[in-house]
Amino acid sequence: MEHISTIPEALQHQVMQRPNAIALIDIRHGETLTFAQLAAASGHVATQLTQAGLHPGDAVLIFQPMSAKLYTALLALFQLGMMAMFVDPSAGLQHLERCCQIYPPKAFIATPKAHLLRLISPQLRQIPHSFSLNTPLPFSQTLLYDPTASISPRLALHSLQPSTPALLTFTSGSTGRPKAALRTHGFLLAQQAVLQSSLQLTAGEIDLTTLPIFVLANLAAGVTSLIPNVDLRFPGKVNATAVIRQIQQYQPTSTAASPAFLERLAAACEQKMLELASFRRIFSGGAPVFPNLLKRLQAIAPQSQITAVYGSTEAEPIAHVTLAEMQSADFEAIQQGGGLLAGHPVPEIHLRVIANQTGTVIPALSQADFDAMAVSVRQIGEIVVSGAHVLPGYWQGQGDEETKFRVAGIPWHRTGDAGYLDEQGRLWLMGRCGARLLDEQGELYPFAVEAAIAGRAGIHRTALVTQHGKRLLLVEGTPEATDPASLQHIQQQLEWAKLDECRAFKNIPVDKRHNAKIDYPALYRKLSNQ
Repeated sequence: MEHISTIPEALQHQVMQRPNAIALIDIRHGETLTFAQLAAASGHVATQLTQAGLHPGDAVLIFQPMSAKLYTALLALFQLGMMAMFVDPSAGLQHLERCCQIYPPKAFIATPKAHLLRLISPQLRQIPHSFSLNTPLPFSQTLLYDPTASISPRLALHSLQPSTPALLTFTSGSTGRPKAALRTHGFLLAQQAVLQSSLQLTAGEIDLTTLPIFVLANLAAGVTSLIPNVDLRFPGKVNATAVIRQIQQYQPTSTAASPAFLERLAAACEQKMLELASFRRIFSGGAPVFPNLLKRLQAIAPQSQITAVYGSTEAEPIAHVTLAEMQSADFEAIQQGGGLLAGHPVPEIHLRVIANQTGTVIPALSQADFDAMAVSVRQIGEIVVSGAHVLPGYWQGQGDEETKFRVAGIPWHRTGDAGYLDEQGRLWLMGRCGARLLDEQGELYPFAVEAAIAGRAGIHRTALVTQHGKRLLLVEGTPEATDPASLQHIQQQLEWAKLDECRAFKNIPVDKRHNAKIDYPALYRKLSNQ
């Protein structure tokens, strides 16, 4: 096979190998594109962007939901050596404007609704070029494309290097200036290779795709991406009945989704006594994946391999474990405060657990100094990683001091997560390093408590906090699961955690992106108002 060094080259290879195979099924918009049609459509858009005066290296802000239009535009930008810029719309207008100040885009490609933001944002109005895809809008240029047109699939690519910038995304910036994460074409290809291996991507299969980055991996691997007709912005509220109906119609063999999305799917199947027989592989990640969810997924997809994936924005994936690999002793360890089993690190990553350095900057280290920082087996410390698919730094170094360091010149990333390695070399997670409690009762990681109780009947979510110097476990669940007798029983079960109180609590707040991680700042605000 010819040497492939970028995602566009990988896609072009798929076009030559299987031009008439289905690349994308966009159910909501009624578009089904073969690999050749996707290449032709992106070629149409690329031509028009060039004619509009854009150049290689220009940043283009994109506001499009997961759709055939999104990937047509994205591949056009890649083809031209331009950089696609994405900002989380749930973070608010002020955050969007800050991101545009950090890296001013030269163009804006958006839905009609997103174009309305220009009416209230001077920062967006300053962007030189404004485009919509196939929809004429005032004060913007329409990018027209016809994926059914007969055009040669062999399209010229801009001379891309592995170091050519490809994607620019931003952290939420909730604690200050957003950090810009720049991914090069080389980084994306390295990530695709790891995902193809970890997710067992197989050309010709259909994948129910809920996370944007995985579509790129699918396209490069020759996998059909099925984009469901539901609102994927809020996975914890997704219309599971609609998703199940689409699964039954299109028969995907795999999916990778957030726990909140899959919990909705499992609950709907349990209620209607349905099985998702087409699935052979189900992966869940992006937030903690507890054993109870893995077991529920196995029940509704009995022919499927169920896998929990651990990773982060800067390093995806880091480790994974299948339900079949987990033993009774592992489940017992989780219930006794051992944390959450994440599994063996992927072969492509270097992972170490070092003495917890939270709140301090790690200087450049020699290999010997770094080795001396490593902790022993089963000793809890800070998880750090390095590898080709680990983001080496942020744009302009903003945030590098707190999250990056070098060992013998090699960049390492500090995940901010605490954990340990067991005798088998498997990684166990203990939650955020900064969440560790140190009080007169000793050391305690709140996440270990939350993992221990996850999956108990009637309990939806728990959160361990401190209030007036006391250890307080908040429990959200059914009336039966949160009555005084049940709460007392929970406290007795968690005797090792030395809790001062278990208290029923309505609507523990979670993050907006995955609807699964506890939003502790918001939770403490709610507590203070009670």
